[in-house]
Amino acid sequence: MLRVLTLLLVSLCSVSPSTAEESRPNIVLIMADDLGFADLGCYGSEIQTPHLDRLAGNGLRFTQFYNTAKCHSSRVSLLTGLYCDQAGSEQLSRGATIAEVLQPTGYSTAMVGKWHLSKQPTDFGFQRYWGHLSGATNFFTGDDTFRLNGKDWAVPKTLNGRPFYTTNAIVDFGIQFIDEMREKDDPFLLYVAFNAPHYPLQAPREAVKKYEGRYDAGWDEMRRERHARQLEMGLLPAKWELSPRPEHVPAWDSLSKQEQQWEADRMEVFAAMVDVLDQNVGRLVSHLQETGEFDNTLFLFCSDNGACPFERTRGRNLKPWDPKSYWTYDASWAHVGNTPFRLYKQNQHEGGISSPLIVHWPAGLKAEKNSITTQPGHLIDLMATFIDIAGAEYPEQVGDRMIDPLQGKSLAPIFEGEQREPHETVYFHFGTDRALRQGDWKLVSAKLGRWELYNLKDDRTELHDLSAQHPERVEAMAREWFRIAENVDRLPKKQLKPVSNKRKSLSFRKDTSDQLKD
Repeated sequence: MLRVLTLLLVSLCSVSPSTAEESRPNIVLIMADDLGFADLGCYGSEIQTPHLDRLAGNGLRFTQFYNTAKCHSSRVSLLTGLYCDQAGSEQLSRGATIAEVLQPTGYSTAMVGKWHLSKQPTDFGFQRYWGHLSGATNFFTGDDTFRLNGKDWAVPKTLNGRPFYTTNAIVDFGIQFIDEMREKDDPFLLYVAFNAPHYPLQAPREAVKKYEGRYDAGWDEMRRERHARQLEMGLLPAKWELSPRPEHVPAWDSLSKQEQQWEADRMEVFAAMVDVLDQNVGRLVSHLQETGEFDNTLFLFCSDNGACPFERTRGRNLKPWDPKSYWTYDASWAHVGNTPFRLYKQNQHEGGISSPLIVHWPAGLKAEKNSITTQPGHLIDLMATFIDIAGAEYPEQVGDRMIDPLQGKSLAPIFEGEQREPHETVYFHFGTDRALRQGDWKLVSAKLGRWELYNLKDDRTELHDLSAQHPERVEAMAREWFRIAENVDRLPKKQLKPVSNKRKSLSFRKDTSDQLKD
């Protein structure tokens, strides 16, 4: 009997550590750039995204997942689990990155794509990095901020036997880094930060031609079609009314034939960029499957903000497969990208801060396949989720940086198919746009315009302002926004101005100075 017990103890001691190690998943975190809530097939789009749709069909989709409505601030929150200024903004002076937290537990760490913060990823815990430090780049010729493992990297005309195109190159290096990290037995973290479909709207000719004529019906019809698909797939309830076309977006039928053609042309390029992004997600998935890593890889796909309304086109006469081209689209198509919500990138209304989150993990996801969760989540929750799943510890200090307390809460219970204890309060801010969510109630202001109050359970498209009916709630939530802004997020006084008593008139057809920073 004693011998049997001894053998059992030896067996447990020898098996448990390796079993625990094997149970920790690889993590592939993908962030798209300026991709709206409705820009993927599995979120209602006509754009062909079969690979992401397949991940969603075998995984979990979030319908109330939030970002910060801007490129750099969302990256800060994704990386640190903190609000942007709380973490020290681009400097990350009060935040630890997911790479810095997971690496001490044995994870290999790599990043590919857009950085858009201070220094380089290799200064913040990523052992491998390829990509550009800039906030946007020419997709065909790049810029002088490309780096490979901390060193300058000159953009070639061709890479791996085909013309250089940033979206393809990101996954070329992502696959290379996976192979390098697999040489060790450790699990790995790969952060893939696509620059697509951020402007300039540039794509290979064959990819653009695939969508020729697809948008000739115009934005009014395309938006109705997307909303109908969202309702059909059960993504959204019918009680949330489709927000109407705003005054700053002209009716499609009011445009001349020539202008309609121009507008349709540039949406074709945007669609092509999303399509190519999806093809590269497929390449990444295929490689993980071929190497036997796929089943125990936690795959997450999100976006940094809603669709972008900024009109910055230069050279309408140049084709979008010409490296000298620089097309964008404006609020008109961004309104389609954010179906069914109001407003856009930079705004803290739902159109600016709502984006897809697809979660796929064959070995660990217990939620029903192809399920949709309405539980709210935020980019700040990703750090807490990875700490939970990897068995890591959140640090109080990294090097000479004192780290602020974690704001996020783990999404793991939702992955288990359970109800998560939600945040009591979620705070939002960028520039002169601000918001606060408590339960189903949301307080929001655009460009320091008056506070608006919405019950998101009944009206997530923010069409019925209840501020006049609930002035006490407005006052209490406003006080809480200012408390968090000043004491937690540490905003400077110039960003703590009170809102006005009037709703601001918003125009997005032309640039304004506060839109210039991505």
